[in-house]
This record gives sequence, C-alpha cells and structure tokens, in this order.
Amino acid sequence: MDWSNQLDNIIKVPKTVDEAVDRLMSVLDDEHKLIVASMKEDELIDLHFSLGTDIRNSFDLHDIGSTLLADCGTSHPDDGAGVIIRDLWIKLGE
Repeated sequence: MDWSNQLDNIIKVPKTVDEAVDRLMSVLDDEHKLIVASMKEDELIDLHFSLGTDIRNSFDLHDIGSTLLADCGTSHPDDGAGVIIRDLWIKLGE
C-alpha cells in the first residue's frame, strides 16, 4: 500500500461537494453515519455547531476563493457546510 498517497488524499482539502461527501463517508464511523441517516431533512440544521463546524474548519470553507465553497453554490461557509451535510444525508439514505 502506498501510505504517502493515501495520506495525501486524506489531508488534501476536497474541491467538490462529491469529494467532500466521499471524504466524510470514509472518516465517519458507522454510529455517526447512522445518526445522520436517521435524521429528517429539517433536523439537519441541528448539526450546524458539530459536524458543520468540523466541515467548515477542516475543508477550509472560510478561505476566500475556496473551490469547494464555489461548488456548493454559495459564498457563505455556513451554507456550504449545509449543502455538504444534506448531500451526505442523501447518500446515506441511498
């Protein structure tokens, strides 16, 4: 296994919503995935100060010119994290 390549993929900030969701799918444990999957869509806002904060900080959504934030279709980090959480929730429900 090429550990260096694996670490680069984990450390690299995702550039698209799909990449961000895939990263979350690989790092979240089954318990957290189940929690998100079992939520109703209007409850996802409850993740704003937990998972949302982690997404904003870890994926550099506060950076001006963030390609990930642009892919979210918004210029506000909070809204971008919300887009990513919603797409994660959809993927977990598939």
